[in-house]
Amino acid sequence: MRRTIYGEDHEAFRDSVRQFVIRSVAPRAEEFIERRLIDREVWREAGRQGFLGLEVPEEYDGAAAGDYRFNAVLIEELAGVGMALASSFGIHFDVVAPYLVDLTTDEQKKRWLPPFCSGELITAIGMTEPGGGSDLAALRTTAVRDGSDWIIDGSKTFITNGYQAGLVVVAARTSPEKRAKGITLFAVEEGMPGFHRGRKLDKIGQPEADTAELFFEGVRVPAANVIGEVDRGFVAMMERLPQERLGSAVTNLAHAAAVLAETLSYVKERRAFGQAIGSFQYNKFTLADLVTKVEVTRAYVDQCVAAHAGGELTAVDAAKAKMWTAEVQNQVIDACVQLYGGYGYMKEYRVARAWADARVTRIWAGSNEIMREIVGRDLGL
Repeated sequence: MRRTIYGEDHEAFRDSVRQFVIRSVAPRAEEFIERRLIDREVWREAGRQGFLGLEVPEEYDGAAAGDYRFNAVLIEELAGVGMALASSFGIHFDVVAPYLVDLTTDEQKKRWLPPFCSGELITAIGMTEPGGGSDLAALRTTAVRDGSDWIIDGSKTFITNGYQAGLVVVAARTSPEKRAKGITLFAVEEGMPGFHRGRKLDKIGQPEADTAELFFEGVRVPAANVIGEVDRGFVAMMERLPQERLGSAVTNLAHAAAVLAETLSYVKERRAFGQAIGSFQYNKFTLADLVTKVEVTRAYVDQCVAAHAGGELTAVDAAKAKMWTAEVQNQVIDACVQLYGGYGYMKEYRVARAWADARVTRIWAGSNEIMREIVGRDLGL
């Protein structure tokens, strides 16, 4: 079915992203997997192409696109190559950007946004903690006033870009008695005494996304690094989580669609019992179901993208999109592995890596169980 939410400018932008992927990413994909990170030169090239500052005003070297559909196009094209690429870059330009654009002072914008857009400054967001998971209101990292500064103690885990990030947006508890209403956001910068990175986490999938533990041991953060208002961090996170979840939904679906397209090509070429395996009725019906599921899901996600571009996306609809696409993605890719047979279990085949890469999408950006809780509450249950 023809998609209707993108115009000529979006498709021209898509072509630019595809050329970037073909030129700078695809030839080095295996290298990134082996090194377990995406090379900084690729970040800088993305910056030179104007991909990292889509939401950043022009006065701070951004593209000032003013249209979330450009974010979605970029996410789709990156996810088509691999989940790790989309998640690493997406955390930067789609998740962290709104915090730095919406909540910072002019001085902070001048300091952080130009290198953010150029790719010289890689960013991450520190929400998840070892004992808290999806329960952001229960975080234990603390920030205590010391004169005009703040002293941060605690830890974060599963932080995408954590190993390379030069700036991490950290959520810390500043007024324990206020619970969720006592959380503040801080910009913790590389080189601050007491800020340490743990090991690169050894994940079963997405090895090229550098994911790390972060530790804060008496980190002195100046008042000039407070992001937004003191004790308003939880509200800021809740306001921006719908965009993060929509970005996850776009990623999930684009990744599944790319793997499904490759599988369709494979079953037309792979032969058994004298015929292409795709021509067997069971396989044909399976693929018909998968293609339909992807296209129907895309119709909903496209409407969510259009709603967000128009400022109308609700937290509930974002939760539905994130939850549903994660389920569809895992169902589709698991079925594709089956269609590849034994080859689908070999790491040298992209479908096997995609299967491992996709499993986390039912967990991150709020587990699917939490998404169902959000939807259920909206039903009055």
